[in-house]
Amino acid sequence: MFPLVLRLPRCTVLLLVLLELALAQYEHLGYPPGYPDPEVPEQYTAPQLAPDTPRIQLRLAGDKRKHNEGRVEVFYNGEWGTVCDDDFNLHAAQVVCRELGYLEAVSWTPSAKYGKGDGPIWFDNLHCSGKERTLALCPSNGIGVSDCKHTEDVGVVCSDKRIPGFKFVNTLPNHIENLDIQVEDVRIRAILSSYRKRIPVTEGYVEVKDGGKWKQICNSEWNQLNSRVICGMFGFPGERKYNARVYKMFARRRKPTYWDYSVNCTGNEAHLSSCKLGQATAVKSNETCSGGLPVVVSCVPGRAFAPTSMTGFRKAFRQEQPLVRLRGGAIVGEGRVEVLKNGEWGTICDDHWSLLSATVVCRELGFGTAKEALSGGRLGQGMGPVHMNEVQCSGFEKSITECFFNKEALGCSHEEDAAVRCNVPAMGFQESLRLSGGRNPYEGRVEVLMERNGSLVWGTVCSDGWGTMEAMVVCRQLGLGFASNAFQETWYWPGEVSADAVVMSGVRCSGTEMSLSHCLHHGDHLTCAKGGGRNAAGVSCSETAPDLVLNPQVVEQTTYMEDRPMFMLQCAYEENCLSSTSNQAPANSYRRLLRFSSQIHNNGQSDFRPKAGRHSWVWHDCHRHYHSMEVFTIYDLFSLNGTKVAEGHKASFCLEDSECDEGIEKRYECANFGEQGITVGCWDTYRHDIDCQWIDITELKPGDYIFQIIINPNYEVPESDYSNNIMKCRCRYDGHRVWMYSCHNGGSLSTETEQTFPGLLNNQVTHR
Repeated sequence: MFPLVLRLPRCTVLLLVLLELALAQYEHLGYPPGYPDPEVPEQYTAPQLAPDTPRIQLRLAGDKRKHNEGRVEVFYNGEWGTVCDDDFNLHAAQVVCRELGYLEAVSWTPSAKYGKGDGPIWFDNLHCSGKERTLALCPSNGIGVSDCKHTEDVGVVCSDKRIPGFKFVNTLPNHIENLDIQVEDVRIRAILSSYRKRIPVTEGYVEVKDGGKWKQICNSEWNQLNSRVICGMFGFPGERKYNARVYKMFARRRKPTYWDYSVNCTGNEAHLSSCKLGQATAVKSNETCSGGLPVVVSCVPGRAFAPTSMTGFRKAFRQEQPLVRLRGGAIVGEGRVEVLKNGEWGTICDDHWSLLSATVVCRELGFGTAKEALSGGRLGQGMGPVHMNEVQCSGFEKSITECFFNKEALGCSHEEDAAVRCNVPAMGFQESLRLSGGRNPYEGRVEVLMERNGSLVWGTVCSDGWGTMEAMVVCRQLGLGFASNAFQETWYWPGEVSADAVVMSGVRCSGTEMSLSHCLHHGDHLTCAKGGGRNAAGVSCSETAPDLVLNPQVVEQTTYMEDRPMFMLQCAYEENCLSSTSNQAPANSYRRLLRFSSQIHNNGQSDFRPKAGRHSWVWHDCHRHYHSMEVFTIYDLFSLNGTKVAEGHKASFCLEDSECDEGIEKRYECANFGEQGITVGCWDTYRHDIDCQWIDITELKPGDYIFQIIINPNYEVPESDYSNNIMKCRCRYDGHRVWMYSCHNGGSLSTETEQTFPGLLNNQVTHR
C-alpha cells in the first residue's frame, strides 16, 4: 500500500507543509490568559524518598499578605527554622511550593521581607534544579550548616493553583501538632435539599480534597473557631448553629469517608492552610469516627449576599458599616481601605499592613476573610488625610477602628495607601453571561442566558443606550476588572450564530450592580429597533482604570472675579462659554466672570485617554490646539436650596500632562497634534487666565451659593471611581468681591456633612 501522501495532489501536499510551518512559528507564544490549555494537567504522585533522606516539613510563615506566600520555614529535628537567601533562586522556590502542594512558584524574596524568623537556619547556599521532590534533596552546605543571620531569611510566593491529586504525606508522625494543613482543595457541600438549591451555599459538610478524593472531617475535635475560618474562606463574615439531628439521620443512611486528620484553628486565620493539623482521626471498623459525625458548618452571609423573601438578592451593593468603606476596586469586595474620622474620610498607611488586619476590614463590611492585603497604593491613591498607620489587629475586632495603631506616626503619603481583596460568596453570576467573538477573553459581544418560553437560551443585548455603566457591570460580573470601552456595534466580533437574537433590552445600570440582570431592563417586553447580531452590545475590559480627582485647594486659592469687555470674548462666545443673556449684549458691554484654576490629578492605575481617536479631534482656532473631548468638565453655581443660578459651562479641553510626581515622566502634550491624555501620577492644570475657565455671573445677585465642578460628566471615559469626580465649595458674593471656601471632593466627607451642600452628592448624573 502506498503512503497517503503519495495519493494527494502535489499542490495539496505543498499546502499542508506550508500550513505546518506557519503554525510552528506561533507555538512558542502559547495560549492567552483565560483560554484552556490543551495539555492534560499533571497528576500528583507522592515522593518516594530514600531511607537516608532527612525528613522535613515546610510551611509559609511571617507577615503574609496572601495565604500562599511567606517566609520559608523548615521543621527538622523537632524544631522550626528558616532558609538563608544566599544562592536561593526560582528553582529552589519551585521545590518549596511544589512540596507544599502548589502548582508552581511565582517569585521569591530575600532579606526577611516577611519578617525575621526564629530558631536555626537549616539551609544555606541551596542549589536546586527545580526537579527535587523535597528541599532536603537539594545540594547545600548541609542541614544546619550556615553563616547567615535571620535578616537573610528567604520568602516565596506560590501560585494560587494546587497540584491536582495532591496528597499530604506526614513524614513526622510524632510532631503532628507542629504542622500546617496541606490539602488539594476544600469545599462546603450542601447536603439537605433545602440548601442544595440555594445560592450561595451557606450550610453543609466541610470536605477536603486529598489524593484526588473528597473526604469529610470527623467532628469529635471540631469547634466554633474552625467553623469561623471555613465560613470566612467562602466569603461569609460569621457562623451559626444548625439542626444537628437532621445530619445525624443523613450520616446513618450514607457512610462518610473520613480524612485522616482533625483541624486545629485559632479562629483568626484567613485560610485553612494557616491552621494547624490536629490529631489523627480514629476511625472505627464501621467507618464512623470515634464519638462523632462529619463536620457541618452553617454560615451567615453578609447583607449584600443574603436572599430576602421580597426582592431576592439585594440588587446593588451597599456598605454595612458607616465607618469603613472600600474604594477603587473593580469587583465587589476589593478596594482601597478608607475610614471615617471626625467627619472626614481618609486612608490607612500600609506600614505593618497584614492579612490579619485586612480580614478585620473584610468581615466588618460583610465579606469573609481577606484573600490579599495590598500595599503601595495598588488599588489607586486616596485623598484627604491618612488616618491610621502601623495598624495591628488580633483578628477578632468588630471594626478596624478598634485595632491598635500608632497615633504618633507621621510621614505616610497616599503612595502607601493600604487595600484589600476579600473572599466573597460564589454567587454563580458569571455562568449567565459571556463574551463571544473577541480576540482575547477580555473583549467581545455580550451574550446573556435568559429564560424564554420556559427554557434557558443564550442571546444578545440590545445596544440602544448601551454605555460605560452597563459595560462596567458586565466586566465586574465576569471578574475581568473595569470596562475600557462600551460598543454599540459588534459586527467585527462574530459571536455564536445561535445567540444572535436579542434577549435583553432597555438595560440601564447605576454601575454598582453585581450582575447585568440586576440592572433595569425591559424584562419580557423586548424592544430593540436595531436588532441583535451585528448591532448587539459589546465590551472590552481592563484590569486597571484611571481615576481623576480635582484638587480643591487650588480652586480655593485661585478664585477671583473679573469684568471683561465683550469684544475680548469673541472666542468664548463662539464656544458657548457665556450665559445665554450675552446674545443681546453690545460689544462695548462687560461680562462679570468668576475665574479659577483647575488642577486635575490622575490617581488611578492607568492613563486617562480620550475615547475619540485622533481622526475625530476638533481643531479650535481660539485655543490653537485640538480638543479630544467634547465635554470634559461642567461648572455650576447653585443657591443654598439647590436651584441652579448660573449656567454651567460645558468645557471641551485638550488633555495633557502639566506636571508630574517625582520620578514620573510626562507623556502627553497638546502642541503639534501630540498625543492627549493624563498619565498616572500626573495632573493637567487649566489656569484661571485661559478662555472658558470661568462661570459667567453677570446677572448673579449678591448672596451665598454652592459652586460645583464635575469632571468627565458623561462617563465618556471609564474610571475606577466616579464618586470623587465632583467638587463643591461654598461661595460668597457681595456684588464687588467673591470668596470660595470649604472646597472638597465628592465622597470625602461624612453623609451628614455632605447633605449640607446642595447639588449632586456624587457624579451619578444622566446625559443620555
